[in-house]
Amino acid sequence: MNADKVLDAKGLACPMPIVKTRKEMKDMESGQILEILATDKGAKADMTAWAKSGGHELLETQEEGDVLRFWIKKG
Repeated sequence: MNADKVLDAKGLACPMPIVKTRKEMKDMESGQILEILATDKGAKADMTAWAKSGGHELLETQEEGDVLRFWIKKG
């Protein structure tokens, strides 16, 4: 999936992947897609809940080894 921006949050523990995602999203236009890479297993539930509460759309989630990849479309 093509993303407008990629955020590398690998190696960061909760809540840092969400904190960094929120910061990146502020600089993006509505409709743009942010790809987030994370290794914190809790990020799966966190990203889903955060995207929903912020009016964003979680387009896809993939797990590649110990790396989680999320694509979120800014609302």
